[in-house]
Amino acid sequence: MAEEKSLLNKIGDAVEAAKEKVQEVGASIAGKAGEVATEAKREAGKAATAVERTARAAKAGTEKALTKAKRTVTRKARAAKADTENALGKAERAVKRKVKAAAAGAKKAANKVERAMAPKKRVAKKKPATAGAAVKKTVAAAKRAVKKVAKTVAKAPAKKTAKKPTKKAVAKRAAKK
Repeated sequence: MAEEKSLLNKIGDAVEAAKEKVQEVGASIAGKAGEVATEAKREAGKAATAVERTARAAKAGTEKALTKAKRTVTRKARAAKADTENALGKAERAVKRKVKAAAAGAKKAANKVERAMAPKKRVAKKKPATAGAAVKKTVAAAKRAVKKVAKTVAKAPAKKTAKKPTKKAVAKRAAKK
């Protein structure tokens, strides 16, 4: 029995030693697991911070681009408005100019019609005092008529020079373009 006790003691001691070993290994595993968990948390935090930073940078870039686009659109709208106002002013001035010209033409035509409709005043012809004076007048009239005909004959073959375009013609061509 003594031998049995000693064997049982040995088995008990071995079990005790195994328990202690298991506890040590368990504590070691638990410590390592804690370290791994802490490391995983740290890495997750780093990744989250990096993502946050990237998101903030992207948001700032987007806001900057949006602000720039708004400024560009505003600038282009102002330029377009100024161009349309300039074009409107030019058109108004052109219309006023044409209206004035048309009014002047109508007034001229009305004056011509008025003069044409007015009764002609008869001018009394002077009678020559003598027969000699009448002959002299007739000869002078004939000479004037011959000179007039000679002038027109001399000028007839002359070539006409090209006219320079007037301001109105230039303005019309520019308006058509």
